[in-house]
Amino acid sequence: MSTTAQEAVAYTPSPETLNAVLARSDRPSRPNALSASMTFGWRAILKIKHVPEQLFDVTAFPIIMTLMFTYLFGGALAGSTKEYLQFFLPGIMVTSVVMITMYTGVGLNTDIEKGVFDRFRTLPVWRPAALVGMIFGDVLRYILAATTIMLVGLALGFRPAGGVVGVVLGVALLVVFSFAFSWIWTMFGLLLRSEKSVMGVSMLVLFPLTFLSNVFVDPSTMPGWLQAFVAVNPISHLVTAIRHIMSGTLHMPSLMWTLVASALLVIVFGTLTMRLYNRK
Repeated sequence: MSTTAQEAVAYTPSPETLNAVLARSDRPSRPNALSASMTFGWRAILKIKHVPEQLFDVTAFPIIMTLMFTYLFGGALAGSTKEYLQFFLPGIMVTSVVMITMYTGVGLNTDIEKGVFDRFRTLPVWRPAALVGMIFGDVLRYILAATTIMLVGLALGFRPAGGVVGVVLGVALLVVFSFAFSWIWTMFGLLLRSEKSVMGVSMLVLFPLTFLSNVFVDPSTMPGWLQAFVAVNPISHLVTAIRHIMSGTLHMPSLMWTLVASALLVIVFGTLTMRLYNRK
């Protein structure tokens, strides 16, 4: 072996030298919280690209729901399907989008079972980024579902008096609430052991909230005890706010109630989710 080769093998850098190399300014900086969250959000979108059947629940399901309820109940409840559609479409849009928020928890639980999140937790990024990014990715699903229903409604004869601005603002309010609401299922995705359990609990909560509301009929026709539940149901307030926005007016009590409820959902369930995630 040559002298140069022997010197190369024998040389061991000192700790000071290693620290100096590791501390060099040309090392890539640690991504900030927003950047890391957006990266994980992009991962969620890429999953849709590679498994496009995931879009079934945000395309086919809303179309089926809109057509079925419009033509089943429209004539009986309002005298004509077109008249019923003016009342019903904002409500079924809320129902469809809120229903698919449960897939946030289902997807999280699946990733945990496969060990994917164990690898994410070892990365040198903001720890909640994987959870926040997953919900960011699901926002695209909410927008797609709302857009699909709106297009079907327009084809069937729905004509919002608020025009394009009213529709956009109504969808924006729905997305804000759905983003906040999905933190509930994120918490259950961490708590429960299987995706079937997450889906079962989600349905147990979502069906009373969406069907015992003002989505399908005027609450004034309901029994008094049921009207009391509908009056405090957050879905009812959300539907009322969106109906008024799309009609070109504002119903401030329902709008403020929805925004406050969204903030509380993020604060309460977001905090609980982060604690569970850090302890898991």
